[in-house]
Amino acid sequence: MQDMTLDWTGDNPPAPAPIETTGLLKRNKLKLMLVGGDAMAVAIATVASLLIFGYSYKGALWFAAVLVAVVAGGLWALRSQGLFLARVSAVRVVEITRLTRASGIFAGVMLLADRVLHTQIRVLAIVVAAMTSLVLLVINRSGYRSWLSLARRRNEFCRRVVVLGADEEAVRLIELFRTHPELGIRVAGVIGDRRQAENRRLSDLWLGDVHRAEELIEWADASGVVVLPSGVSSARLNELIRNLHGKNVHIHLATGISGIDSRRLRSLPLAHEPLLYVEAVSLGRMQHLAKRVFDVSVASIAVLLVSPFMIAAALAVKLNDGGPVFFKQERVGRGGKTFGVLKFRTMMVDAERQLARLVAANERRGPLFKMVDDPRVTRVGRFLRESSIDELPQLFNVIKGEMSLVGPRPALPAEVAKFPAALRARESVMPGITGLWQVEARDNPSFDAYSRLDLFYVENWSITLDMMIILGTLEQLVMRVVSMVRKPKEAALVVELPVTSA
Repeated sequence: MQDMTLDWTGDNPPAPAPIETTGLLKRNKLKLMLVGGDAMAVAIATVASLLIFGYSYKGALWFAAVLVAVVAGGLWALRSQGLFLARVSAVRVVEITRLTRASGIFAGVMLLADRVLHTQIRVLAIVVAAMTSLVLLVINRSGYRSWLSLARRRNEFCRRVVVLGADEEAVRLIELFRTHPELGIRVAGVIGDRRQAENRRLSDLWLGDVHRAEELIEWADASGVVVLPSGVSSARLNELIRNLHGKNVHIHLATGISGIDSRRLRSLPLAHEPLLYVEAVSLGRMQHLAKRVFDVSVASIAVLLVSPFMIAAALAVKLNDGGPVFFKQERVGRGGKTFGVLKFRTMMVDAERQLARLVAANERRGPLFKMVDDPRVTRVGRFLRESSIDELPQLFNVIKGEMSLVGPRPALPAEVAKFPAALRARESVMPGITGLWQVEARDNPSFDAYSRLDLFYVENWSITLDMMIILGTLEQLVMRVVSMVRKPKEAALVVELPVTSA
């Protein structure tokens, strides 16, 4: 795609910019890679399960035929959940939810096929194949997502869109696309009232007025348009949709609302008019009680399972420099009350006193502090951080009722003092060991992304969302282990809020 520079004035733009044409294979490269990776994941899981349970019914040719049919069934299950659509797979929590559902459908289809076709596949083999497929699918899509995010940060595989509207919502959406370059959306221009665009400092993006939208979108070489609620009249919008669909331009209608889970929105056609119904959040006393029971149960079991790792980590920290094993730091919890967060010590004993000289090297924007190569981190501490073992003592914070497994990460009092008033709403829920921000945007340096995702969780949390975030966190831990094995020096990402602690 060529860069676009506006150097024309008056009523008529120059001739439309040439649109790059590519072959079918290149245009569908991303989808083909995703489908191919998913097919391989289902195939590996199925072959492993059938071999483990000794399947050899009617010989090798029959085995191959069964495998092809099973892979086709797995891909159909994934497609039935919309998992080959970018709008579904863009949100990790939604993707994992639908992958889990697709794995259940996959198992059901295999069971049904076995009863009808008498393939002689054991029920246990089907269950194991479905569960293993889920694990491999999550790993495959995590690797795919990481690769695609890096590519899009280099402006590869990106989509040029035009924003139709020049009000405050346009500013918010443009900033959202800039904050999340991994989405692959690049704003090629803004169409709307020129005075509005100038008042909101969008002059450098302004293309022209709405009545010329079709030719301006073509001139901008845009493959999509984002239409704002106040961007165009309903009569003009209907005409625009017909015209743009005829030119294979993707159309996105912005709702003008933010911070509401898309799963709370329901299509409500009244007299053939498309409306959206927003479901209320149903978080009563039983939901809070269920969350607490879930936290205590899972944390208690987790303590028993990871106790060998905790003992080994404690010995390693102590033998490294003879200092204290644990580091307890004051954080702000629910209701604004402070409590002591437990961690294995990963920094030098005097790390807090050294912070002042490192502030200038902060790699985060806003009040949070983060350095990937923080010189205060000890050799043992770096490994503990890379593997997230340093966070394990916080399971005791969960059991004590000071934290939850999932929630906004507890911030330092000094950081909270710099938070905008709206962000203090995060204190209405229990802070967590992991959270939505850690799963969706842990690499994003933007404080705006941190604020938006934390507030989204506060408004939309549920037990189901918590479970999906935990699965997303486990997925990241698996990918981190893989990264540590392949590139140990580069695996310095931690599933937590950037802090100044040891």
